[in-house]
Amino acid sequence: MAARDRILDAAAQIMRSEGLTHATTKEIARVAGCSEALLYKHFADKTRLFAAVLQERAPALVDLLASLPERAGTSTVRENLLEVVAAARVFYLETFPMAAGLFADRELLTAHRARLAEIGAGPEHVNVAVADYLRRERDLGRVRAGVDESAAATLLLGACLQEAFLTRFWGRETIDTDPAALVGAACDGLLVE
Repeated sequence: MAARDRILDAAAQIMRSEGLTHATTKEIARVAGCSEALLYKHFADKTRLFAAVLQERAPALVDLLASLPERAGTSTVRENLLEVVAAARVFYLETFPMAAGLFADRELLTAHRARLAEIGAGPEHVNVAVADYLRRERDLGRVRAGVDESAAATLLLGACLQEAFLTRFWGRETIDTDPAALVGAACDGLLVE
């Protein structure tokens, strides 16, 4: 396995178990079986490493969001949103423990925000992608005119994040609720079906 892949795997493992704030580059390099210098050769800083873990080692939400523009007009909006909800719930469940510690360290959070802005990444991109998808579906007549796509995306994804939070808070590994029920509650009145 290439060094970059070993580093990403080690970082994902440590960030999931210890959180981002406790995932030191020294420990990541040790688990990856490489030097910190080699880690920094591949990743300029821990924030870029964290962004790479989210993009390359976290569940498939990133790929699904990238495919949303092409999904407009295919299948049903409800089925497409069900896929988004299923992927978002797993993504948030996996990444919540990684990122939660950021909020306890103001300096690290500020640095993390700055780095994400530099590389054009951040949590708002999930909402933007879903809102853009809903806008495309509205233009095709499959979402009701007058719907606030940004608010709908926020409600749907916010519910996914809340479920992940509650699941992790109570020490469970999987979300027990039915994703179809969540999509139904969020989509009733939204879709033209």
